Amino acid sequence: MLAKDFVALSFGSLRAHKLRSFLTALGIAVGIAAVILLTSIGEGVHQFVITEFTQFGTNLIDVNPGKAKTHGAAVGMFGIVRPLTVEDARALRHAPHVEAVDSIVQGNAEIEAAGRTRRTTVLGVSGAFPHVFRSRVASGIFLPIDDEAAARSFAVLGSKVRQELYRADNPLGTRIRIGQSRFRVIGVMESKGQMLGFDLDDVVFIPAQRALELFNRESLMGIHVSYAPQAPLDQVVDSIRKTLTARHGREDFTITPQKQMLDTLNSVLDVLTFAVGALGGISLVVGGVGILTIMTIAVAERTAEIGLLRAIGARRGQVLLLFLGEAILLAAVGGATGLALGAGLGQALRLALPDLPVHTPWHYVLLAESIAIAIGLLAGLAPARRAAMLDPVDALRGE
Repeated sequence: MLAKDFVALSFGSLRAHKLRSFLTALGIAVGIAAVILLTSIGEGVHQFVITEFTQFGTNLIDVNPGKAKTHGAAVGMFGIVRPLTVEDARALRHAPHVEAVDSIVQGNAEIEAAGRTRRTTVLGVSGAFPHVFRSRVASGIFLPIDDEAAARSFAVLGSKVRQELYRADNPLGTRIRIGQSRFRVIGVMESKGQMLGFDLDDVVFIPAQRALELFNRESLMGIHVSYAPQAPLDQVVDSIRKTLTARHGREDFTITPQKQMLDTLNSVLDVLTFAVGALGGISLVVGGVGILTIMTIAVAERTAEIGLLRAIGARRGQVLLLFLGEAILLAAVGGATGLALGAGLGQALRLALPDLPVHTPWHYVLLAESIAIAIGLLAGLAPARRAAMLDPVDALRGE
């Protein structure tokens, strides 16, 4: 039997039962479309989250007060955690491979300026903040790198705060009231947008020491360390640990490299994307059952045709390939339709909901089509083998 005969017989059988073939292929198409759509949403969320976390670079290390992992029971007064201070941050500037260090104190306060009042987030930082977090000043200057213990009462406004308080007026040189303290505005930051729900433009920046006094706190919320990109991460972490341990007398702090957080986050998001794709894959299983059912019915209906083919010399392997080809063709056509449907729905969803991150991963597209063909092969194997094993005489007699 020639290859063109295989193709002609396969297409002829599918055309002879158009509605049945359409419904069978539709089952696969729905499954593939579900896989593509769900993985597009999962991959879109994945890329969105990673982009949000890496917009400040990947060579960052967070130092937070308190030890994340503890061993043994409480040790009374010896278990007291020493707070992180601006002096700790100053000491870390001299650690090997460290480029910049920023202290962080966060609070919420009422801001009054130009006859307007607004409650917003106040960040106590150091002059190294723009370098550490890759931020830029739109006008004026950022906080000077002063001696933290004698930091001056300067403030830098986020773009949204500047717009809300000053409208079209120039805020530089004016004084604002934050809580019960007064600060002079020396700069306005460029718009940075939101990061995971936190509006980076709706912020007022003041020196960390002034923020500690404003919010009556003794400890920094954390210290951010920016290190040279080519520096070995293990050495940087070890130098930070040794510096702070020497100052505190014990390791009562937690060091978290951003690279470590990203690796963990990547793993979680990969599992999430796979999980939502697997949910869509349930529809593929249903489509496979449909192909199995249809091909079983086809073998029963075409017993005489099989007997005739065998009587005129068709070998069992050729009959097997004929029915397998039909099953694979059904799955492939359904898969291609599902790919187009899933990609189309993804684009429509992106247009309807611009804020929803949707990205179609092409390796999942190829994988989905391959799975569709594999399902057609597996679902058609048993009926095709049954057809190939029919005795030609019994098959013709059955007619």
